[in-house]
Amino acid sequence: MAPIPRKSAFSRVTALAAQRPVHAAFAWLHGNPKTIMDWQASLVAIPAPPFGEQARSEWLATRFAEAGLNQVHTDAIGNVFGFLPAAKLPPESTGPVVVLSAHLDTVFPAGTPLSPVIDGDRLEAPGACDNGAGVVGMLALAQALIHAKVQLPAPLVFLGNVGEEGEGDLRGVRHLYSQSDLAGRIAAHIVLDGAGADSAVTQALGSRRYQVTVTGPGGHSFTDAGTPNPIVALASALAVLAATPLPEEPRTTLNLGTIRGGTSVNSIPESAQASIDFRSTDPEQLLRLEVALHRAVEDAVENWNAKVKSATVRNRGLLAFTIDKIGDRPAAHLAADSPLLEALRAVDRHLGLRTDLRLGSTDANIPLSLGVPALSIGAGGEGGGAHTKSEWYDAHHREVGLRRVLLLTLAMIERAAEH
Repeated sequence: MAPIPRKSAFSRVTALAAQRPVHAAFAWLHGNPKTIMDWQASLVAIPAPPFGEQARSEWLATRFAEAGLNQVHTDAIGNVFGFLPAAKLPPESTGPVVVLSAHLDTVFPAGTPLSPVIDGDRLEAPGACDNGAGVVGMLALAQALIHAKVQLPAPLVFLGNVGEEGEGDLRGVRHLYSQSDLAGRIAAHIVLDGAGADSAVTQALGSRRYQVTVTGPGGHSFTDAGTPNPIVALASALAVLAATPLPEEPRTTLNLGTIRGGTSVNSIPESAQASIDFRSTDPEQLLRLEVALHRAVEDAVENWNAKVKSATVRNRGLLAFTIDKIGDRPAAHLAADSPLLEALRAVDRHLGLRTDLRLGSTDANIPLSLGVPALSIGAGGEGGGAHTKSEWYDAHHREVGLRRVLLLTLAMIERAAEH
């Protein structure tokens, strides 16, 4: 018997878009822009600082349940799950699934004023776009699929995850892939992050972040003169580190983000602390910079301790240091021949769009580093002022962005069911 020819990505997308239930899902998206915007305003009015996403998790769990998703629950760290089961598979099936996710957290610390303002199609509020657009886009797609009674050949998992921003260090998605029973079943992972329908993050920018602390006995600036100074030692280490040569290719960056310490101008400080950020598309460069950091700090502390030991002043104690890793996002990329990328191009062709492939640091870093096909895309519309209190989102063209995500998701679900 001759093998059944493989369905092309474009023919798959075209066939999906022609289905009556998919048209009904599109119609729901077209007919409910106000509902979606109202959800967005309600969401961004709820604080979600790093490690403080609980209230948003509760809000999303309620919305998932109202939409009619199955098995809605929140895991131990605050990730919210909702399931749209396969039409012809038993609930206990352990076959492949597709994940559609959006992060709940924002960069804004607790106490940041949140007063969302809607003006027509425009929403102004901290976090309106990043990631209010992604979260409500995911919710709108769940509502549209359920309303249209779209029959899925494999399960779709909706995930509102915590810990994408800053020192959250991708902890929500990291927990999914390290602790969840779903981890080994994920055939594709589509991340909704921010606005837009013209780009996709397919190359994961790796980053490592460190906190360096130098401590000493401290003392009075005059009577204890000669006591080793943690700020001086730390500053000299950072100066050496900042001079580390960086390659143009693969692009690699080094940033000295914060430095603090001391209590007064006439006190020798007891401690000083700095945070450092390394980024590269090449894991080897990140390792090289980590070694350079350790060498610079160790040499600086040993140098200043040696001066104290050889001095005639009374030795009140020596410097010590610690270097703690506070962030580690793996570098990876989606293969050029990945079926996920092939499906995205087919969706673009069908909708008359064009996607630019980009480099970025998103929740997709984790699945990509584990070999799971993944990318991060916008949920339609336009936005600006990300990570500022003047952030805004405009819902013009949200619908075409959500159609793009819907067709891509359905194409990957159909493909997952075939393997």
